[in-house]
Amino acid sequence: MNASRLAAIGLVAAAGLWIASGHFLPHQTAESRAGLPAPEGEAKKPFRVAVAMTNVIPHSRKLTIAGRTEADKRVTVTARTGGVLTDLKVKRGMSVQKGEIIAVLSDEAREAQVAQAQAVVTQKRTELEAKRTLILSGTLPRLQLVELEAQLKSAEAALAVAQAEQDRGVVRAPWSAVVHDVAVEVGQAAFSMAGREIASLVALDPMLAVVEVAERQLAGIKVDAVAEVRLVTGERANGKIRFVAKTASPTTRTYRVEVELPNADGKIPDGITAEVVVPLAPVLATRVPRSAVTFSSAGDLGLRVVDANDVVEFTPVGVIEDEQSYMWVTGLPDRTRVIVQGQDFVREGQTVDAVGVPELTAVAK
Repeated sequence: MNASRLAAIGLVAAAGLWIASGHFLPHQTAESRAGLPAPEGEAKKPFRVAVAMTNVIPHSRKLTIAGRTEADKRVTVTARTGGVLTDLKVKRGMSVQKGEIIAVLSDEAREAQVAQAQAVVTQKRTELEAKRTLILSGTLPRLQLVELEAQLKSAEAALAVAQAEQDRGVVRAPWSAVVHDVAVEVGQAAFSMAGREIASLVALDPMLAVVEVAERQLAGIKVDAVAEVRLVTGERANGKIRFVAKTASPTTRTYRVEVELPNADGKIPDGITAEVVVPLAPVLATRVPRSAVTFSSAGDLGLRVVDANDVVEFTPVGVIEDEQSYMWVTGLPDRTRVIVQGQDFVREGQTVDAVGVPELTAVAK
């Protein structure tokens, strides 16, 4: 045999021995290596979470409700008698004071009646004064004194009626207000004027902020409590709750609440959209980060906490106020370690490595 043939035979024999070694020699697979116990230094460490200590304090809740402003008083001033409108002293948007003249209705008949009644009063008073001395001296019967006094009082009553009728021709403002609308013009006639609308007035001071409150939220709202009103224009004002309805609206089942706002300068208009922040009775609550609130496997809203042995537990909570970055919740015991980071990666009963962060302190409001 030549050298090349011997070399080929040797290579084939070596390959056969290598293949046979896989069936007869012991070896380790990836699965068998995974089944072996890990070295002592490679034991799995507990999952690390961040926990914060909570404080339970009295918290004054705030109920924010959308509503509107509403004038405290509004009235339509009407003519109480007939006549011709001879003088109109107001224009739309004008401010008037209580008792100020709005319009004058002229009727010569009323003036004549006053003059006639005044003349009768003068006549009866003169007769009484002229005959009083004679009656007291006994020249005339004493019974005439009673009769003359009665005639004078009757004449004075007739004069008062005539003057009252004349006063009805002068239309006055019942209280200080702003003229919202004027419905007549000078020269409009005449005896059909009685009962006709002259002008509508709106009182802007005080102004009311009106909201409708659901029955579940009604218990915490008290009369005389201070409420904040935020107008859609960006302005803010503080007022007092002056009225809380005792009867619900039959259509919405809500209760009317009125907040009285000082508005001497008239800056708050009637009918503008407003947001009313109503204080409620304080309750014991805890402020926690919004990100810490999670759901249990059963779908309950709550927080994951750790006990003294760093074992994870789930505590259901109730939300009473939602802020931008925090929530005020109830149902959490004082000095509880709440998981504020990593709560979504652990489960109840799991032991964790709890690392403390600053306490969740809050100032009572």
